[in-house]
Amino acid sequence: MKLESLRDLLIEQLQDLYDAEKRITKALPKMMKAASSSELKAAFEKHLKETEGQVTRLEQVFEHLGEKARKKTCKAMQGLIEEGEETIKEDAEAEVKDAALIAAAQRVEHYEMAGYGTVRAYAKLLKETAIVELLEQTYAEEKATDESLSELAEGTINVEAA
Repeated sequence: MKLESLRDLLIEQLQDLYDAEKRITKALPKMMKAASSSELKAAFEKHLKETEGQVTRLEQVFEHLGEKARKKTCKAMQGLIEEGEETIKEDAEAEVKDAALIAAAQRVEHYEMAGYGTVRAYAKLLKETAIVELLEQTYAEEKATDESLSELAEGTINVEAA
């Protein structure tokens, strides 16, 4: 796809995020299984449900734009998930592994927040108010997940790992 306009770039970025979200739905169950903390497992499970909703929301965004929901390989997410899989395989104490899983998950959240912040800005400029609202909802969820992971890490996980 040749990028001739901001709209083209918006669509390309949405395709990247769509691929990223699909990858995350496959990675989160593995992270849940690898976590030893029941609180961390619950946080991953909650975010899996949110991520499934985010996939649906992206499909609505594509529909609103008159585009088919398509994925463009998100190499960044591919790499972040590979790092997360390495973390899962690490020979580590349970608490230390949980701390490492949080770090891996937060890298993913930060990537997503950057991506959604960008597409939201493009949509605002293009006066696509209906999709701005959908993108803002997802951005807020990503930010809340990041904050809850920080609270979990700072509250018990990192302390136990120390």
